[in-house]
Amino acid sequence: MPEYDFSGKVAFVTGAAHGQGRSHAQHYAKHGADVVVTDIGHDMESVPYDLGTSDELAETADLVGDEGQEALAIEMDVSDETQVESAVDEALEEFGHIDILANNAGIGSMADATEMPEQQWDEMIDTNLKGVWLCSKHVGQHFIDRGDGGKIVSTASTAGAIGLPSQGHYVAAKHGVVGLTKTLALELAEYDVNVNCIGPTGIDTPMISGITEAYGEEALEEMTEITGPWNVFGDGGMLESKDISEAYMWLSSDAARYVTGIYLPVDAGFLAK
Repeated sequence: MPEYDFSGKVAFVTGAAHGQGRSHAQHYAKHGADVVVTDIGHDMESVPYDLGTSDELAETADLVGDEGQEALAIEMDVSDETQVESAVDEALEEFGHIDILANNAGIGSMADATEMPEQQWDEMIDTNLKGVWLCSKHVGQHFIDRGDGGKIVSTASTAGAIGLPSQGHYVAAKHGVVGLTKTLALELAEYDVNVNCIGPTGIDTPMISGITEAYGEEALEEMTEITGPWNVFGDGGMLESKDISEAYMWLSSDAARYVTGIYLPVDAGFLAK
């Protein structure tokens, strides 16, 4: 594992109850950061699998503590500005500063665009795109006021670069994350804030397993008939959360101090096909 040094820094991680978010929180802690871990703590009607729970969020906080770092767990819906603003204020009251924002929170579901209920569209855009904006807005305001730089890293997807059948709402949100990243990079450059996003391929997480269970293997098979196999590198299967965490660590570190406004695929060659 590369020796990034986040000593004295605070990372604010959304969607941290399990999956990629938990992995990111652990990695920041391994490299010396204190971590604010947030998650919604309840399910959503349009999402066909269990979202992160309060108990899981507490477990993530304990894992941060196991690395010798301080953790603050906050239940927060990224699509609710009042909750986001309150969580950022609570983090600042606890630690005095935030240095890294990891916009990881996201949901998944499937439906053809011509048949999708409006609620399913709205909850997807609100969580996967509006949530990135709201967290970036309020942590970004802190970065501007503090005047000492900062890092914003967001999870886009390979769906931020291509279309996918039965994923119109997800694709739209992730394309939006890529565009928002580029704009924020321009707006925050004068404040020495780096803003980047990552485009993972399929990752072995509760979201992917939940979608597979809800819609069946045949739904994913139908999608890959159009897109082809997801990955061309390695064994062609799912990647692990830690593979995305390593990209988060690099983009959050001084090693990437001149990297901003990029969309970084971590996709085992999916987009190279």
